Amino acid sequence: MSVSREIRPSKRAVKESSVDVREADADNPVVTLSDDVVTLRPWSRDDAGFMAKACADPAIRRYNGVLDRLGHPTPPLSIMDAEAVIDEFALNWRAFATTETPSGVAFAIMDARSGDLVGCCGVDDWSKADVAQFGYWIAASARGRGYATRAVILLTRWLFELGAARVFLTIVAENEESVAVARRAGFVYEGTMRSHGVWQGRRCDVMWFAALPLEWTMRGPDEQT
Repeated sequence: MSVSREIRPSKRAVKESSVDVREADADNPVVTLSDDVVTLRPWSRDDAGFMAKACADPAIRRYNGVLDRLGHPTPPLSIMDAEAVIDEFALNWRAFATTETPSGVAFAIMDARSGDLVGCCGVDDWSKADVAQFGYWIAASARGRGYATRAVILLTRWLFELGAARVFLTIVAENEESVAVARRAGFVYEGTMRSHGVWQGRRCDVMWFAALPLEWTMRGPDEQT
């Protein structure tokens, strides 16, 4: 994830609906979002084993991993690598507490009933124009249960509450499951960037999906559209 700490959007009061948001002090910020089925919470070093195992999955390496200029993925994460990634997430959360900029913050996606970790979602960037980009992945063993769609809805609602004027996703066109998640979560397809990505030396198209706060349909029943 790229990190930007320049923009300082004003933080809005969080509406109480199906989303529970909790923020602690600036030295140890905690934001938890939940719809009672899925919970998003900051990552902990205790989660490093799950992250390393999940990120070794071929689909996550293909669509969410770090690639070189020819589209070759970096080696799978070790436990130590995963701990370093989680430490960076923690730094970004601390930066968010003072700058109110969520660039680089990431949530662990958890089954709210069992407490099991199932995936990750996080903010890649928040621009000077208050445009937010984020991404997500679900561990192979947890796919097909609706976790990703719920996580995308929770995260998008939170970003709009922070003042985002636009939220968008970029998805490799071949990633049909992720495209379906974006559509179910109320994102609008805006176009395809031809040959925008590369995988193992082969160019690939990337699809663009976005949501605007006044037209997004996946908001709580007590929220005005």
